[in-house]
Parts: sequence; C-alpha cells; structure tokens
Amino acid sequence: MMSMMRCHQMLTDVVLEVGSELFHSHKVVLAAASPYFKAMFTSGLMETEMSRVTLHGVCPSAMSKLLEFIYTGKIRVTETTVCTLLPAAAMFQVADVIKACCIFLERQLSPSNAIGIASFAEQHGCLELKNRVNQYVLRNFSQVCQEDEFLTLSAAQLVDLIKKDELIVREEREVYTAVIRWVRYSEEARRPQMQSVLSAVRCQFLTPRFLHEQMRNCDVIRKLPACREYLASIFKDLTLHKKVTVRERTPDTPRIIYIAGGYFKYSLDIMESFNVTLGTWSTLAKLTIPRSGLGCAFIKGMFYAVGGRNNAPGGSYDSDWVDRYDPLRDLWRPCNPMSVPRNRVGVGVLDGLIYACGGSAGAEYHNSVERYDPEEDRWCNIKQMSSKRLGVGVAVVNRLLYAIGGFDGERRLNSCECYHPERDEWTSIPDMAVPRSGAGVAALNHHIYVVGGYDGVQQLNSVERYDTETRSWQFVAALTTARSAITLTPIDDNKLIAIGGFDGQGLLSLVEIYSAEEDKWSESASLPSARSGHAAAISFFQVSCPFFYVVFFLYVGLEVLEICPIN
Repeated sequence: MMSMMRCHQMLTDVVLEVGSELFHSHKVVLAAASPYFKAMFTSGLMETEMSRVTLHGVCPSAMSKLLEFIYTGKIRVTETTVCTLLPAAAMFQVADVIKACCIFLERQLSPSNAIGIASFAEQHGCLELKNRVNQYVLRNFSQVCQEDEFLTLSAAQLVDLIKKDELIVREEREVYTAVIRWVRYSEEARRPQMQSVLSAVRCQFLTPRFLHEQMRNCDVIRKLPACREYLASIFKDLTLHKKVTVRERTPDTPRIIYIAGGYFKYSLDIMESFNVTLGTWSTLAKLTIPRSGLGCAFIKGMFYAVGGRNNAPGGSYDSDWVDRYDPLRDLWRPCNPMSVPRNRVGVGVLDGLIYACGGSAGAEYHNSVERYDPEEDRWCNIKQMSSKRLGVGVAVVNRLLYAIGGFDGERRLNSCECYHPERDEWTSIPDMAVPRSGAGVAALNHHIYVVGGYDGVQQLNSVERYDTETRSWQFVAALTTARSAITLTPIDDNKLIAIGGFDGQGLLSLVEIYSAEEDKWSESASLPSARSGHAAAISFFQVSCPFFYVVFFLYVGLEVLEICPIN
C-alpha cells in the first residue's frame, strides 16, 4: 500500500532530486530503511524541515532501484546494475542491498575479474567480500596472474600479494615469471621498483639451473645489476648447499597424502588419498598395473608412480613403468619408462627432478641411479652409488640427496651416502647404528628420520635421526609396533606420518603420527585395508577446485539475483 501511495504521490512529504529526476517519498519510510536518511531527517539538520532534498554522488537509476527495495523489500541485481547499486547502497547504508550486491559479485568471480572485484569491494567498505575475493586470488594465483587485471596492480599491491605465505603455486617459478611479466608491461616505469618486488619472491626455492638461465638470458634482469647480484648470491648459496633461511609457503589448505599400490596376498592397483586435517580416506582411480615395492613423488601438482613389482597369481615381474596421476582429473597416463626395472626402489625429488635409486630386477641388485625430467619426459643415468641398495630410503636436505640403508643381496646395510648434483658424485656419511632395509625415510628441516625396517633377523621399531649439520645420528622415540616395508612422509614442519607395513607375522593398516616437538608417536585413522610395500607422497596445496571457483561454474550465465529479506 505504501509503495502504491508513493507511486501516486499520496501523503509524500519529501522530494529527492537526483540529477534531472525527482523521486517523491515518505521521510518516515526512508528513515526506517536507511541510517543515512534517519540522520538526515531526525538529527535537527536543515533537511529535517525541507520538502525537497538534492542528493549528489548517486545516479538516478540506482536511486530508483534503491527506493523500490526500500518500499517492497525486493531488488534485482544484474551485471549492468551492480556497479552503480553497490556504491549507492553503501552511501545510504542499506545493508540488505549491499549484501545482495556482494553475493552477486561473489558468484561472478573468475580469474579475469577477481582483482577488480577486490578493489571495488575495498572502495565501498565491503571488507568481508574483499577478504573472500583475496582468498580466491591466493588460491587461484596461477590463473589470475595470466590475466590483464594482474598487470594493473601497483608495486605495493603486487608485493603484498606475492609475499603471503598462503599463496598457492605449484612452484615458486610461477611467482617469479608473473613478476617479470608485470615489469615488462610498463618496463620503463616499473624497472626502478623491480628490486623491491623481486625480494618478495622466494627465489631461494628456484632451481640453480633456472637462476643461471635468468641471469644469462632475461633482458629485465640484465638491465638491473642489483637484481642480477641478488640472484647470483642466491645461486651461490644453493650450489654450496647452505641452509635456506626463507620459509616455504604454507597455504591454509588440507594436507592430502596420496598412497599408491602395495602388497596384500598379491600386488595391489589401489590408489587412495588421506585428508590429514579431517582424518578421512578417499578412493581414487586405480593404477594402470598392480604393483608393490614402487616409489613415488609429487611434483607440480602431479603424482608419479615409479617402478615396483607386479606380484600376481599367474606370474610376477619387476617393472620399469612410470605413470603420472592428475588429481584434478582423477586420471593416470604413462610416462617414459626407466632404463631398467626397479623393484623396492628409492625415490627422491631434487630441483624438480625425480631420482630413482637402486632397487632390483629379478636377482640383479642395482647401485645405478637415474634421473627424470618431468618437463621433457626423459630419463638419464647419473653416477652410481657405491653400494647396491634394495629397499633403500631416500631423502633430500639442502639440495643434497641421501640414500639410507638397504640390502645389497648379501646383508642389510647401515651405510649411507650423499649425492652432490653439481659434482655428480656420491660421498659417504656416518653409518646408522642399526642396519636397515625397507625403513621409512623422510626429512624434517635439517634432520633425516629413519623409521623401523628389517635388520636381517627381525622387524624394527627403533627410529634413528641424522642431523645433516652436525653429521651425527641419535635414537628418538620408537614406533609402537615394529614393522618394515613402511612409508613415511612429513605432514608439516614438525610432524611425520608412518603408514602400514609388515610386522613379521602379518600386514598392517596401522597409521602413526610423530611429533618432533614432543618426541612422541600417536595413532591416527587406519588404512582402509592392510598392506606393505606401498608408496606415499603429500600434496602441500589444494588440488581440488576451491569454493569460489565451484560457485562461479554453478552460476555461470546467471543474470538476475533477487533478495527477499524477512523482517
């Protein structure tokens, strides 16, 4: 009724003049709906007695829609109206319309407009929307940095974005490349700011090979001696294997452990994932062939299954196969095979390359090592280890590859060696106290943990830790259950997770988590089924579509949002 009365100018007591248009309204209705109008008409201002008020900073069409909402409780937000509606609603403090506009903008998010929407939200005080969009940018940086909006960021905005721990990238090279692209967009103006922007990139996590190429071939870097010297100092520290003092990025996303293959009566083709935060398991696409004794690696968002053995009822064979799993598509595809089959192979990642160490092909035990380049899909042989090693554990610290223990065909080994990639050379490090093969091996900070294993007589529950700085071993808290053929992987800076294995009598589904801070093991959610000889690797960034991306696809093509608040 009041809306009808406004349309017929019945009992209206104020005329709002907006541009060249006039809107007849009721002061009491405006004051009830908007703190702005309440202050105008009830605080003793001169507008209290005025029957005609001129409003600035709002367009007539937006004012018309706001008045319609004030009188009816309904509003239609579209792509063409949201840009004028939100400023008007913010100006007059009409909370429900602000909310409607924010919901609409949130549903339109894409890599091409996220930076613009964040800026728009900040301009109009929509801090919740701004924070949500900024989270979207952090989660989708790889796509956002390819868009034109990214190039319009100021140097301060760019630094604020790329310095965040929560930034999700597959590798730091993405951030560096985005910065170079940003500079080239307006090189003369931005070149003086390059040094401060480059310092926000965590160049310590670029590979020496990439750094060398940039210093030699990048025209932007060559024109800036200070930047070139900065990269040269990082290159020197990396090639001298100094401890990196810069923190790795720690995105606030679920830690997902991918577990492939294994053995239970025969080799398995199962692939599962474990959400460390929720403690839940999920079943994924099966391996292309069943295998146990395989190695694995997680690089640039892809999981690689390397080697292993197919123990099947009809026959068994050792495998040179390498397969790559894409978590986004839940899909496997084959890669180029290794030069020889490798069962119970040790696998590590150094400079974005996969190293496959030792293993066996039938009765032949390997001391050979080969290296895989995922970008070129190519394997090449490198310097052999000093000992043959089956069931060897591999870890990487400060760009050095460590091979721990194993079985040489005659005895279990307590010897260990370290590979220097610049020299293509293996050197011995101090022996463990206990010989072990099939142990779980993983690095935490500058320590290497060796968990359980088999000494030739029995399964072990003891745990040894190697300090790469003091070059010394010490025992730490033992597992609750002795076991070998176990997998071990870090889940953050201070924790390890040990999965499955064989206790000498049966296969285990047991999962334990070690806290380095407390020097204590505790049980976690068990494997869905018992197994040994499986492979596990962790993803430290979210590989599934984040919430906003899902919303964008759900609402693509949406033209109108209608909000009907309940008073």
